[in-house]
Amino acid sequence: MSAIIHIDQLGKTYSSGHTALSDISLDIQEGEIFALLGPNGAGKTTLISIVCGIVNPGSGRVLVGGHDIVRDYRASRGLIGLVPQELVNDVFETVWATVSFSRGLFGKKPNPAYIEQLLKELSLWDKRDAKLIELSGGMKRRVMIAKALSHEPRVLFLDEPTAGVDVELRRDMWAMVRRLRERGVTVILTTHYIEEAEEMADRIGIIRKGELILVEDKAVLMQRLGRKELILHLKEPLSALPDSLVPFRLERIEEGHGLRYPFDSQDEDSGIPRLLTALAAAGIELRDLKSKESSLEDIFVSLLKEGV
Repeated sequence: MSAIIHIDQLGKTYSSGHTALSDISLDIQEGEIFALLGPNGAGKTTLISIVCGIVNPGSGRVLVGGHDIVRDYRASRGLIGLVPQELVNDVFETVWATVSFSRGLFGKKPNPAYIEQLLKELSLWDKRDAKLIELSGGMKRRVMIAKALSHEPRVLFLDEPTAGVDVELRRDMWAMVRRLRERGVTVILTTHYIEEAEEMADRIGIIRKGELILVEDKAVLMQRLGRKELILHLKEPLSALPDSLVPFRLERIEEGHGLRYPFDSQDEDSGIPRLLTALAAAGIELRDLKSKESSLEDIFVSLLKEGV
């Protein structure tokens, strides 16, 4: 894959003195789903807004499809579709008119067949003649997505696309994202629903205080930073750990009714057989045990606390 978006030493400091972005360098590959994660105020929306030509960069360079976003604004912007956080629509226009008009803004010739297909994919076809003011919030969000895709962009930005929407729309949206990737469209998303990034993304980027602290393939990240732990539920609670169990780094949980044992799933010697033998020798009987693996959310929270 080649980079559809190239960001080189991008910085942005506002007139108030607030530095929103500091020395961001990133390549996003054509056809991938890239999830940008970070807390509120980390710089996610500023970064997206600069790439989309809404906010001027302070320093550095951004190329979209080989076009400089400043010198070749029209060419670069024509490759991008953006679904912003806020719902912004002409409320007295019909669904069909607003999506068709958005296509025309990018200089695209009318294509009723494509607009029809788009509205059907987003379950908007039955609402094509309805005015936007008549639609629910979820339907208005669907219209925003249709507008972003109306000119057949090669890159789609989804800025918190599922915030406050129903489960059905969320499911439809991710089905569409998968279809877009199959057609070679690059998708960049920010989301507070980290389980969505864990399910959908090929790569993860984490931004904190305007700095990109990590970019990694999702599978590699989960393997490198993910942890496993064994949760042991006891028949009788322990008030303290016997000396023979201290080397296993066990943690008492549930007021002594359980024990937590962290281990490295990549290590051939997890220590679990020795632990079970030691528990039996100490006369500790188990009621149940289960293993638990770190989620992307666990890793995300840990990275924000500790840095990389």
